[in-house]
Amino acid sequence: MAMSVGGGSAEDKPLSDINTTPLVDVMLVLLIIFLIAVPVVLQTVKLELPKVAYEVTTTKPENILLSVTGDNNKCNVGWGMTPVTHQELLDRGVAKLKGVVDRLGANVKPDDIPEVHIRGDINTPYRCIGGAVYTMQQAGYLKVGFISEPPAGSIKPADR
Repeated sequence: MAMSVGGGSAEDKPLSDINTTPLVDVMLVLLIIFLIAVPVVLQTVKLELPKVAYEVTTTKPENILLSVTGDNNKCNVGWGMTPVTHQELLDRGVAKLKGVVDRLGANVKPDDIPEVHIRGDINTPYRCIGGAVYTMQQAGYLKVGFISEPPAGSIKPADR
């Protein structure tokens, strides 16, 4: 704040204007700091996320349908409609895959291996669903996917 106290006439009044130069200087310094800091903070990996439209899946009889439910204490896995333990899930998976390999012999292609479709309850902890995925991968299955309920109106009509 500046004030004039000099030898002037009685009509002179004291100056009480605010000096805005330091304020402008501080604002410019802050602007420069933010211009430098923002790109450093906002580092991201450039990704092109897929555009997804839900399609109706066709279930083949050889595919495995697992249902997974659970709470914080226990995970429940069902092979079809039959409840199974972790070891039974692994044993059944290996046995089914061994049957496919025995039936097809040396002509097994990745498309011949059955898929695993997992239906997980919305309130199931991730460790339960992750455990089922891991067990089926241990058994040798290449394709493990999830069956979900799409939002209303998002299913594409079948191509005819």
